[in-house]
Amino acid sequence: MKPFTYDSRAQRVIFERGALKHLHREVELLGATRAIILSTPDQATQAERAAAQLGGRCAGVFPKAVMHVPIEVARAAIEEARRIGADCAVAIGGGSTMGLGKAIALESSLPIIAVPTTYAGSEMTPIYGITDAGIKKTGRDPRLLPRTVIYDPELSMTLPFALSVTSGINAIAHAAEGLYAQDSNPIMGLLAVEGIRALAEGLPALKHNPSDVEGRARCLYGAWLCGTVLGNVGMALHHKLCHTLGGTFDLPHAETHTIVLPHVLAYNARAVPDVMRRIAGAIGAQDAATGLWDLARNLGAPVALRDIGMKPNGIGRAVELATQATYPNPRSLEPVALRELLERAYAGEPPKIDE
Repeated sequence: MKPFTYDSRAQRVIFERGALKHLHREVELLGATRAIILSTPDQATQAERAAAQLGGRCAGVFPKAVMHVPIEVARAAIEEARRIGADCAVAIGGGSTMGLGKAIALESSLPIIAVPTTYAGSEMTPIYGITDAGIKKTGRDPRLLPRTVIYDPELSMTLPFALSVTSGINAIAHAAEGLYAQDSNPIMGLLAVEGIRALAEGLPALKHNPSDVEGRARCLYGAWLCGTVLGNVGMALHHKLCHTLGGTFDLPHAETHTIVLPHVLAYNARAVPDVMRRIAGAIGAQDAATGLWDLARNLGAPVALRDIGMKPNGIGRAVELATQATYPNPRSLEPVALRELLERAYAGEPPKIDE
């Protein structure tokens, strides 16, 4: 057996339909009395609902989270938390809001209570990403791991089906890369396969009925497991490439992950064939890369970078940035092959598995 090291991280997780009702109790258990509630502008109503539940324990609402956490927004949120004397942050929403909460915690060490409404999985990780001058910089800090996560399937009921699909495949990406991460281990491998399977079952159920609470719960459960994998092992080519594309070209986060993932799996397939077989088994396909591309297309998700705002003249810059970084990947980074990968992803062509 491959040698491994496994560090467990303590988090409190509440998973229940209607679980938002426990928010006041969870803030109280932290010993906090002045929570700042974070959301995107689109989710301000949910943030106000959370504020009403907290009553006097809510110090203010900051509904200005945006994609990729621009440093200007992070600074404004940090200043607002200081101004109102916040002693904890409640992040309600998806990856953008979780990222803003982490930016505040990075500066102040405030504890975070995460209330996910998408399948991003950021709530289960100590990973942050802040975009400055078009470059998204990421890192890890144990202080940023949310202390409590409240999973309430009802809160994802208003997530449009199209966003549910891309958010779910984004979560699958966390687990897929976790299976071949340099510091992977058997525990994370079990969680990864189960998380991928849950999402591959839950997402098609939502196609037939987006209001299917059990389908929503299945997806949220899968996102929890996949996010846990991301929080415990390192990232490889897929995440680094998507961070480059998102931060540099301002592409939507989940859609970028959805489009790029099958192509990165195809790129790495010959280096980790056993991992590809496990992923294929979890999604019920003969081939992992093609199976995920088919899953995305059949569910109506975008499969071409050009359809989400990527310009063809950006491919060379993306390759340059990706090959400048030094990080582990099962297959070495080859500029010519990476360019072909991105060209196929740009055009929406099926992934090509190199023999």
